[in-house]
Amino acid sequence: MTKQTYLSVNDYDYDLPDTLIARYPLEQRSASRLLYLPAASAPEDKQFAELPDLLKAGDLIVFNDTKVMKARLFGQKDTGGKVEVLVERLTEDAALTQGRAHVALCHVRASKAPKLGQTLYLADNAMQCEMIGRQENLFVLAFAAPILPDLERFGELPIPPYFERHADETDNTRYQTVFHDPAKLASVAAPTASLHFDNIVLQQLQDKGIRNAFVTLHVGAGTFAPVKTDNLLNHTMHSEFAHLPQVTADLINETHENGHAVIAVGTTVTRVLETAYKQTAIEGKPLSAWSGDTDIFIYPGFEFGVIDRLITNFHLPKSTLLMLVAAFAGKVNIERAYQHAIDERYRFFSYGDAMLLDKLTAPMGLI
Repeated sequence: MTKQTYLSVNDYDYDLPDTLIARYPLEQRSASRLLYLPAASAPEDKQFAELPDLLKAGDLIVFNDTKVMKARLFGQKDTGGKVEVLVERLTEDAALTQGRAHVALCHVRASKAPKLGQTLYLADNAMQCEMIGRQENLFVLAFAAPILPDLERFGELPIPPYFERHADETDNTRYQTVFHDPAKLASVAAPTASLHFDNIVLQQLQDKGIRNAFVTLHVGAGTFAPVKTDNLLNHTMHSEFAHLPQVTADLINETHENGHAVIAVGTTVTRVLETAYKQTAIEGKPLSAWSGDTDIFIYPGFEFGVIDRLITNFHLPKSTLLMLVAAFAGKVNIERAYQHAIDERYRFFSYGDAMLLDKLTAPMGLI
């Protein structure tokens, strides 16, 4: 049968009732449902608390240990017009900073875009910044003081736009993972597949002999950006900083050598591991440490080199994340699983339920 690659963005559309969008978290993290999708088999309805029963001793589960910044700020321009700023990432790039000390690349929403040299007054004038340049769709803003401490004091957690609300105190806890590294405060979105894990599930995994390891990917706002081209080959992926430490690379190599599975928790972990594989595991070399920006775009036809299973949430229609899971588990399989989830009224998106996917093993187009 001819291999199908599904290169139109419309191949990844589906209808979702608004009532299935989870705009608030459940009271307990691990109380979510889990849709298990075996390779080339029908989906199975589980509870997330059953995850340890679906993995084997000797397996390795890999998490993203980034922390979400309170990156959203509100204020006004020096002309009085209202403005909303979302800090995407801090930068020390000399070509952008122009010798300034506290500079960030930001998304800015206003009735009229701020002009070069214009001052923005944010958080009831507690923070000030000057627009000093542009980098593609981002504004280069120079702040008057160190950015991260002020964000933690005055910023709002940047929950997804489809929540259609402002962040509250619950989000400050629940939109962070229980294992985030406080020193890695740089994401503007959570690695949401990890939000289901609580200390009870983590301990059960450990007790069963399932090891864990960490990578870092600082999630950017581009994770919510729509694909604006019909042909996927014309889409330009956003870039995010990623790091695979050597200790994690060693554990992955050892796990595979012993015949066990590497389970990625989320699309962010997948992107780190598969980027590092392409960068380091060449000419038969083992996977090794890697750091840098990744703009890897994974869609059907992609050959995975590291991950064997994937824990993920349900993703937006026409999104690059939906394309990634279709590449991993098979597009037809994913379509069937999503329709099953809709029929069974699973909760969708960042605060929604989870999936456990096995890697596609049959030739594409047969399932």
